[in-house]
Amino acid sequence: MSSERSTIEGPETAAAAGASGNGAPAAQDTLTVVDNRTGASYELPITDGTVRATELRQIKVDPDEFGLLSYDPAYMNTASCRSAITYIDGEAGILQHRGYSIEQLCEHSTYLEVAYLLINGRLPDQEELGGWVDEITIHTFVHENVKDFMQGFRYDANPMGMLVASVGALSTFYPDANKIHDERVRAIQIIRLLAKMPTLAAFAFRHNMGQPYVYPDNDLDYASNFLGMMYKMTELKYQPDPRLARALDVLFILHADHEQNASTSAVRGVGSTQVDPYSAVAAGVAALYGPLHGGANEQALRMLGRIEKVENIPGFLAGVKAGNERLMGFGHRVYKNYDPRARIIRKHLDAVFEVRGKSPLLEVATELEKQALDDDYFTSRKLYPNVDFYSGLIYEALGLPVAMFPVMFAIGRTAGWIAQWKELVEDPEQKIARPRQIYTGARDLEYVPIEQR
Repeated sequence: MSSERSTIEGPETAAAAGASGNGAPAAQDTLTVVDNRTGASYELPITDGTVRATELRQIKVDPDEFGLLSYDPAYMNTASCRSAITYIDGEAGILQHRGYSIEQLCEHSTYLEVAYLLINGRLPDQEELGGWVDEITIHTFVHENVKDFMQGFRYDANPMGMLVASVGALSTFYPDANKIHDERVRAIQIIRLLAKMPTLAAFAFRHNMGQPYVYPDNDLDYASNFLGMMYKMTELKYQPDPRLARALDVLFILHADHEQNASTSAVRGVGSTQVDPYSAVAAGVAALYGPLHGGANEQALRMLGRIEKVENIPGFLAGVKAGNERLMGFGHRVYKNYDPRARIIRKHLDAVFEVRGKSPLLEVATELEKQALDDDYFTSRKLYPNVDFYSGLIYEALGLPVAMFPVMFAIGRTAGWIAQWKELVEDPEQKIARPRQIYTGARDLEYVPIEQR
């Protein structure tokens, strides 16, 4: 297993990571807070543009109090970690992984190279990339009992539900995975997760379609192998059109990581208990199962189908303005500009349609985008197309049912989940996640026996 050690690197040094916020802040890097209840004044250190929430604990009316808490539902303005993995500037529409723009990575790189970058913190050289790809390729097969486990689901089981269960079940096949502080053990689990996620996803698809499972073909690259496991029928050798394989690989890159979103936060939260990585990633898959996260492109596709024709767009947009319709695939919690991922996906649509035939909804999508971006009502509200607006069209062109859309998302996001989990494990500041609450219920009630209620 010596080669497995060589492709997963240990924690970065503070100098290599460029950690600038660990020392004492300069004198002017403080926030003065005056508590108007007491007149007391407090100096709170500002580090990397943030104030530690625990600094608020010193603000009290009475010495016996717990201290002031910050209240931030849905983490709208709370940083839960330091991370060197993904940088997003939502106002400027910038997405970078380890400092490299998403545009450059999608143009020049492959998904597995981006996975190496996210997990190890740097781009590999030719020898390192070759070894990395070889290791992942030879681990694509799953234990036969995993196949038996998946065959136990109902014939119409949702593929995403099957993926949640099967990813979590991998922890029972690799019981040493809970040795998360052993770098060598960590390395092989990372390889296994990246290798087996497409296999589990393809098995879920075939099960849902009522078709026999197809084993991996290790002569194919990552995306081509996945397409083969989904679509191979009676042919002796399945070889997908390279345009489809490349478009799918780019989609995996675009979904690889996106900072501290709901599923990544779930991975980190569960991972903070020091559980094995399979269980932590299963939590991420479960979070992605939700329609507000992994199901957004499905909603966008359904919207386009409901609009049906270009001539119906003005009426639909009028309905959005009146509050009777929802414009799906537009706007983003982070981006206040055009989602850079949407631009990249748009470029690959034509290549996919050359192979699979043009979707009748493409014209509707293109014209809807044009009319929305020509309307101050939407641009003033920063409602620009996001990654979900066009990705559903590609998945539909590939012949995938909408239930598979979040599964495709999960395959790409696996690299980011693993990178975030690894960073969490190596971060000495991280502890078990335990948010506070503001209690709003009753107190000091007297118990009433049931016969007196």
